[in-house]
Amino acid sequence: MASRGNRILVPEAKDKLSQFKFETARELGVNLTEGYNGNLTSRENGSVGGSMVKKIIESYENGLK
Repeated sequence: MASRGNRILVPEAKDKLSQFKFETARELGVNLTEGYNGNLTSRENGSVGGSMVKKIIESYENGLK
């Protein structure tokens, strides 16, 4: 089975996803910068992605109600 990787399925959403990522990082107190972020720990980087997924799921679930 081939991996799909981290492709953005809707290219028009790229800017909004980037903005969402930086807003989430700011809320978590993670000093995310544009470009290289090798100075951050895996835990810090993972917390941003995990929080993004959590917010997306919550938003979807609230839309179903």
